[in-house]
Amino acid sequence: MTIQEITTRKEDQTFDCKSIQIEPKALAVPIVAMANSDGGVIAIGVSDKTRKIEGIDQHAEKLNELLRVPFDFCNPSVSVTCSYIPCTDNEGNENRILLMEIPASSSLHTNQADEAFMRVGDKSRKLTFDERLQLMYDKGERYYEDTAVYGATIDDIDMDAVTDYAKLLGYGKSPLQYLRENNGFVITNKKGEEYVSTVCILLFGKNPQKFFPRARTRFIRYEGIEEKVGVEMNVVKDVTFEGTILNQVKKTIEFIETQVREHTFLGQHAQFVTKRDYPEFVIQEMTVNACCHRAYNIKGTEIQIKMFDDRLVFESPGKLPGQVKPNNIRHTHFSRNPKIAAFLKAYHFVKEFGEGFDRICREQEANGAKVPSFRTDEFILKITVSKVTEKVKVKVTENINVTENVTETSQKIIDLIKEDSYISTSKMAEIIGVNRRNIARNIKKLQEQGAVRRVGPDKGGFWEVIV
Repeated sequence: MTIQEITTRKEDQTFDCKSIQIEPKALAVPIVAMANSDGGVIAIGVSDKTRKIEGIDQHAEKLNELLRVPFDFCNPSVSVTCSYIPCTDNEGNENRILLMEIPASSSLHTNQADEAFMRVGDKSRKLTFDERLQLMYDKGERYYEDTAVYGATIDDIDMDAVTDYAKLLGYGKSPLQYLRENNGFVITNKKGEEYVSTVCILLFGKNPQKFFPRARTRFIRYEGIEEKVGVEMNVVKDVTFEGTILNQVKKTIEFIETQVREHTFLGQHAQFVTKRDYPEFVIQEMTVNACCHRAYNIKGTEIQIKMFDDRLVFESPGKLPGQVKPNNIRHTHFSRNPKIAAFLKAYHFVKEFGEGFDRICREQEANGAKVPSFRTDEFILKITVSKVTEKVKVKVTENINVTENVTETSQKIIDLIKEDSYISTSKMAEIIGVNRRNIARNIKKLQEQGAVRRVGPDKGGFWEVIV
């Protein structure tokens, strides 16, 4: 960052200017706010009102006080990186600006007065009790799934569902013992009174909606590409799925599958190729993610899955959790409800932690569709999955000369992959009329040339022609 950037950049979510005269306790506020949000940079030695360059060198004692703020005035301390930029101050003297770089933190930070702040635009806003609690859930410092459910008892639990899960895990004792000994499903206080946890009700409750009325999944299908209301309302299907999370996941996926269209066409080699509006894995993973990662402490709405003619929109209560951001979601894993995630993994709905969304993106890309997009409206995370509208449009990389460097068999392999990215080598051999060893040799050559690549394992993965 240069002096010109500092003096001309507007203060925003991740940038602030402060005078060297700022009090240590006042500086703690934006440091805490940025650490609790997306991180940022604070330039010290520049007036935040006039942008006058004051510098810091003539205030050595004050500077030392400010350098201690992340440790002495923030709880827990914030890991700040400090650097200095040479400058000419407003009096024409050589001077320096202090840059404090604050990383986004996985912990909730407060000031000395035990106040928590978030960065909202160019302001540091103090959080209410409920907002602070929500931030702790989002950062994983506390889990709502572990909280006791008021009025719930052992009688509200379906012991057959517990038995099925315990057997799946190889647990040999009674279902009641399993609940008392594992995951805090049943909590006993010092008086010997038992409390049932939120996750226990959501996973094993006879009627989870008795305690969490909106802990359900709703599918809405619209005619067209807009959501209309009133006399123009264009809803053609509206179905709600309740019960335990496992039941919701199964029934929702099954129903969406009935709404997905498949297109079969004759490929270049007189073989019929079938393309779906949405890959099967994408539907399953997006549904599981919605049920697994929603903020169940937000009780005013349910998960809504909206199908339009050109897209699916998954709306789930809660923002992206923890350190997960739109720019790192493909490779960053964080479970807002880790016990629910472990449960669904045992039932094989969660494949590998942290890999699901990356595969969603790869599936969409391989089918010629955009990767999912994100936005948050108030407390609802909305993820849009584009429909696969046509056959995959791909081309060979520019460094591949099809006529000179690619054999006739290799070109046929490329054409087959364009039509069906999941095609097997044995199917290629059958269509082209050569043996599998010939196919393998040509594929290896294409991979070396950078023309094709394998995405995922031999079983369950797919081919890509490099664009």
